[in-house]
Amino acid sequence: MKRNVFARIFNLYYDGFRNLSPVGKRLWIIILIKLFIMFAILKLFFFPNFLNTNFDSDKERSDYVIEQLTKPN
Repeated sequence: MKRNVFARIFNLYYDGFRNLSPVGKRLWIIILIKLFIMFAILKLFFFPNFLNTNFDSDKERSDYVIEQLTKPN
């Protein structure tokens, strides 16, 4: 029963994207490129892995996170 529901949902989207106009396909390509830029490239340059670069062990990382979460303002 569940497989049938998932197959029907997949077919709905598959048919919808397959029958898109050229403008719709171009817009989806632009959207996917923007998402890739936002999540892959910007993360590399603007969101470095702070915990891995500043702490050597998992214990130090967890202590820092707990301290930051429980620190009063």
